[in-house]
Amino acid sequence: MSSIALSSTPSTAVASRGVGRGRFALIGFATVAAAVIANLLVYLLGSVVVGYDPQFIILANASGTILFTVVPAIVAVLLYAALMRFTANPARIFTNVAVVVLIVSLIPDLTYIPSLPGATPGQTAILMVMHIVAAVVIVTTLTRLTRSRPS
Repeated sequence: MSSIALSSTPSTAVASRGVGRGRFALIGFATVAAAVIANLLVYLLGSVVVGYDPQFIILANASGTILFTVVPAIVAVLLYAALMRFTANPARIFTNVAVVVLIVSLIPDLTYIPSLPGATPGQTAILMVMHIVAAVVIVTTLTRLTRSRPS
């Protein structure tokens, strides 16, 4: 009889919590590092393709790219950790939240950024690509590396 009671536990809730803290810390660090590296590559490629106007402070140097990737990536990792702990389907919820955040993050790129000194359509496009690249890397890394593995 007790085996029936144990089998009634939702497998998705148990499976989503199958990643230990140490492993999740490594995944979190890898997520932040991968997002920063990916955006630095976009930054460097953008400087070659578009060329950055020195008056456009946002892309004046790579430190802004690093800072504005590290902080949201850390927040994303912490959010995903909370979702893994408190929800049955953290990957689906996190992906949905990430899509909404991505869309909201693109609004200033389309409305405010073009009015800044030195802003060009090419530089604005690079910023938008950076948002998309960071979102894809963060969501993919967190959701795929935290999947429970079959025993």
